[in-house]
Amino acid sequence: MKVALLQYTPDPERAVALAARLCYSPVGIGELQEKLSSVDIESFLAKIMSLGHQSVLEHASFTFGIDGISRVTSHQLVRHRIASFSQQSQRYVSHKERFAAVTPPTIGERPEMLARFEAQLRELHNTYADMVEAGIPAEDARYILPNATQTNIVMTMNARELLHFFALRCCERAQWEIRTMAVEMLRLVKAVAPIIFQNAGPGCLTAPCPEGAMTCGKTAEVREFFRNM
Repeated sequence: MKVALLQYTPDPERAVALAARLCYSPVGIGELQEKLSSVDIESFLAKIMSLGHQSVLEHASFTFGIDGISRVTSHQLVRHRIASFSQQSQRYVSHKERFAAVTPPTIGERPEMLARFEAQLRELHNTYADMVEAGIPAEDARYILPNATQTNIVMTMNARELLHFFALRCCERAQWEIRTMAVEMLRLVKAVAPIIFQNAGPGCLTAPCPEGAMTCGKTAEVREFFRNM
């Protein structure tokens, strides 16, 4: 898996602070821009975040390029509907060579299961290739491809939705692959918008574990990990 921050709103925290300031200011946008200092941005954003006034976060957006995730994870990802997605097509991109696949660690660490897993992948690819060779369109032959098949995707989310995304997908109880992806995304956005994402992460960082009886039981360790990112 490879996750890259392709682009983002220039000076995202300034954009958010300007939008928030405007809501409470009698002066125009031009004058606000001139008066807004880095100190004002930091203090005002901290106040907005503490009050939970997050609508202004929608003025900052972030675009990620994500390579080598499984269709298992991409299907989970597109459930986050306040986002834009462009995904590699299995209709127009056929797998003439052996398709790349994601192997879960729990399978990879058991040699006998890994051997059976890889044998199935080879058989599926051979059948897929035979179908395409026989004239079956790739858009129909793809029906036999497994959830393990790798895909690439470009995704854009605004800062408000990212906070929600991180709360769900950075959780220890999230599926391992999407959690790995979410943690790397958080590392990337923290570098360019540290105030906005200062407390970003699973829901247990700033409140009791939202999973209730299904908690992972590692709240202290999880909090330490994300606060030291």
